[in-house]
Amino acid sequence: MQPSMEFLTPEESAQVDAALLTSKDKFSTRLAIYSLRCLRQIATETGLTPEKIPAEQVETWIKKDESLKQNLDIDANFESFFIKLVMASLSPLKQVAQESAIPIQDLTVQQVIKWFEKKGKLD
Repeated sequence: MQPSMEFLTPEESAQVDAALLTSKDKFSTRLAIYSLRCLRQIATETGLTPEKIPAEQVETWIKKDESLKQNLDIDANFESFFIKLVMASLSPLKQVAQESAIPIQDLTVQQVIKWFEKKGKLD
């Protein structure tokens, strides 16, 4: 994973930036993509599906994520806040997966972006 302030690769960032989204939706999309990466890795390490991953596993991941350490001064309050954000991202990821008729771990960045674009048009 390449470090960036958005916690995305430059290609992923460019895709989100090119999407027809509000600033709020771009933030949510970036967070969902980061969360998807995080949840996939945890699923690989634990054998759990992303839906079954507990917050404690997310906390362990965040503590060892170099992109976060390099870009942010992380304290306990931030960790708690960020864990909640990542866990909250499961909701839109579940919706994307359901609409795409595939498991969360098989979602692509483009599918996540397109879902947020579609959702933004409906709001």
